[in-house]
Amino acid sequence: MKNKTLSHRQVLSLALPMIISNISTPLLGLVDTAVMGHLDSPRFLGAVALGGLIFSFIYWGFGFLRMGTTGLTAQAFGEKNGPEIRSILMRAILLSQLIALIILILNRPLASLSFDLLQGSAAVESLAVGYFDIRIWSAPATLCLYVLAGWFLGMQNVKAPLMVVLVTNLSNIGLDIGLVYYLKMEVVGVALASVIAEYLGLLVGLLLLIRRLRYVTGRAEGVVDFAKLRAMLAINGNIFIRTWCLIFAFAFFTAQGARLGETILAANAVLLNFQTFMAYALDGFAHAAEALIGRAIGEKNRDLLSGSIRTAALWSFTVACGFSVCYLLFGYEIIDLLTGLQRVRQIAYLYLPWVIAMPLVAFVCYLFDGIFIGAMLTRQMRNTMLFSLFVCYLPAWYWGQVWGNQGLWLAMMVFMLARGLSMGWVFRKTLFIHKYA
Repeated sequence: MKNKTLSHRQVLSLALPMIISNISTPLLGLVDTAVMGHLDSPRFLGAVALGGLIFSFIYWGFGFLRMGTTGLTAQAFGEKNGPEIRSILMRAILLSQLIALIILILNRPLASLSFDLLQGSAAVESLAVGYFDIRIWSAPATLCLYVLAGWFLGMQNVKAPLMVVLVTNLSNIGLDIGLVYYLKMEVVGVALASVIAEYLGLLVGLLLLIRRLRYVTGRAEGVVDFAKLRAMLAINGNIFIRTWCLIFAFAFFTAQGARLGETILAANAVLLNFQTFMAYALDGFAHAAEALIGRAIGEKNRDLLSGSIRTAALWSFTVACGFSVCYLLFGYEIIDLLTGLQRVRQIAYLYLPWVIAMPLVAFVCYLFDGIFIGAMLTRQMRNTMLFSLFVCYLPAWYWGQVWGNQGLWLAMMVFMLARGLSMGWVFRKTLFIHKYA
């Protein structure tokens, strides 16, 4: 009983602040949607949906900067290896800023390629281009924040990333409202709010980092150690492929919705906020699993490892059930809050059952993401993602085209189910618990 109680306390002490932190991000998306959704045309909402999707590709695609940093730092923390903790941080920051520089240099080709692939209407695309031209300048701050979030989490410190995210997102929400409603800047205002908020968050993050480094013994060694850099790049490369496959799945979903018309695009954008909100909340338990499993492997602590997995699974399932019940009871009201466009509301009502069922299917793959990252099983995570995307999701969409947007939502459900089942199969096959515990 003592070990079970300890396990619950450890998981929740990491997960709850991360849930609060994570939920503030989709809340920002809800505000963006609500602000645009109450303007006089769906093209504003569509433009922010397309522009935001592009930056999901560009920024979220480099999410390995957070995930890889968390797993490596957590294992070094478990080993009590202060110099390596510092070195991991420096390597990751240098890598993030190199990537940011490349993004800024290639911003025009990135914009052209992105809009060619998404193929929104001319009215939507012209607004989305203005969004892109401003938002791209947040790259250095955004990518560095990924590293800081991963490093703090690996150090079992959730208060610092919580503070950074809250500062970033609350300032973004305030700027959204001020720039769009009061200064009438529309789509440009949403983009500018995001850029300013990211740099405010970075300032807070760096101040917290300086404070935390005082308690890390030793000095960074071998920051440019080529063997360690190759190992980090191999881990990050696997996560990079996995993440881009995930982003492609949602980008493909949005692009196919756009081909079905502006109203379907807007309705799907509203409903994806349900999915995003749920995912960020469940990711809190995945983040807890990353930190605790990495630490347990570094410490070679069997009880912490097995207990963390069981407890995170229990809480993930419980929270997923809560989301499904909430969406069942209040889904129509949430849609009405997000858009005042009656036609968009009516279309969104038709597809609401999909987002009600989604948490009960998707929580499994979110949890396994955290388990695999904490254990640095990144190759296996990459392979299951490739299987789920190319063998399950795209074929399901192809054969389901006859059902229009219903078929599109069915394909997304198949994708989430395939991810959970394939990762579960790999988990069982590798006998992860028995190998380490």
